[in-house]
Amino acid sequence: MSTLVVGLMYGGATLATMFIGMPIAFALGAVAVLFMFGFMPSASLDTVTQNVYEEMASITLLSIPLFILKGAAIGKSRAGQDLYSALHAWMHRIPGGLGIANVFACALFAAMAGSSPATCSAIGSAGIPEMRKRGYSGAFAAGLIAAGGTLGILLPPSITMILYAVAAEQSLGRLFLAGLGPGLLLVVLFAGYAMVRFRQEYAAAKAAYERTGVHSQILHEDNLTMRDRFAALPRVLPFVVLLTGVMIALYGGYATPSETAGLGGILALALIAAIYGVWKPADLAPILTSTIRESTMLMLIIGMSLLYSYVMSYLHISQGAAQAIVALQLSKWLLLATILLLVVVLGFFLPPVSIILMTAPIILPPLRAAGFDLIWFGVVMTIVMEMGLIHPPVGLNIFVIKNIAPDIPLKDVIWGTVPFVLLMMAAVVLLCLFPQISTGLPDLVMGKGR
Repeated sequence: MSTLVVGLMYGGATLATMFIGMPIAFALGAVAVLFMFGFMPSASLDTVTQNVYEEMASITLLSIPLFILKGAAIGKSRAGQDLYSALHAWMHRIPGGLGIANVFACALFAAMAGSSPATCSAIGSAGIPEMRKRGYSGAFAAGLIAAGGTLGILLPPSITMILYAVAAEQSLGRLFLAGLGPGLLLVVLFAGYAMVRFRQEYAAAKAAYERTGVHSQILHEDNLTMRDRFAALPRVLPFVVLLTGVMIALYGGYATPSETAGLGGILALALIAAIYGVWKPADLAPILTSTIRESTMLMLIIGMSLLYSYVMSYLHISQGAAQAIVALQLSKWLLLATILLLVVVLGFFLPPVSIILMTAPIILPPLRAAGFDLIWFGVVMTIVMEMGLIHPPVGLNIFVIKNIAPDIPLKDVIWGTVPFVLLMMAAVVLLCLFPQISTGLPDLVMGKGR
């Protein structure tokens, strides 16, 4: 049987198991074991557990549960709401300052927690009601928080980037550094749009007031004093110090990513104990339970995805697909566009974790042969996968927002995210035109990459 036929059967079986509703981890594992039974030596079935263990025996992967612990500790506390309140107090005089404060709060919280859903939930639970109370439209408020939450998979410590570094065999420290420039670019684009959108909604509310006499809260100006601003800082500064310390330890070469993750988790638990009094077993139980549940789910997906990739490689499916792509002799940029379109389509159905581990063996060899920097591509691919978090049918962040703001119609949430999807597309174009946005910082700090 030809490699093409086996590959089509492999892909078809994968889609079939997913469409019948089987969880992703079990779908990938079941297909892999089925094809091992049918197309590989019978002795290979005896080594399933060994193969999964060997694939997962990476010190880099050890950092994932520890980063999840840090994110859970911060996410289960009031750190997100306090961070948002402090930024609002300092930015309220800027036109659209409330929306801008939400963007910066999402960026800082994402850098502390490393999770998109946690960022949406922590900042959105405070930010969306506040924006709506002050006259912002539900679609704008929901779209802003949903898009801000996507920064959780781009800004370090990004679990998605950790997996990409493992799959692409690239330096995690260099990849983390490469994500900072594009992350700041997206923050600037989102904040700029927030300012423009505020001016539009403010002008519309003012025109409606002059026409009908109906006063919108968006026309109201806050009167926060300097004392109010400084009063908001004490609960926020320790977490900013934590974020700064973790980054210095990681990028300064004082600790490995796994050591940094462990340090961050311990310090996060210490901070919420000192600031919020979260130290009793009853208080810590939800944090530890959430960490264990999410880590187990994620590691199971990773293990089964790696087994899936191993079988795909043994049957020469990934090599054959990569050779077929190279044989098309596409131009460099058309090849990139085709691969990114594939990532977009997969984003309709799959989370970033599965997309990376399933496609890496196929798409990375042609990209390397075409001369692309795989660190740079990892950042571009992450931004494209960010779009998948805020567009249907999966759109995980959309459903997180719908859960914390159930009175906003799903249609409004979706339409509210559309401008941010376009901004992410613009960011990808800018990265293609000016790759130094991503590669400049790691080259400066760590020297030229290979």
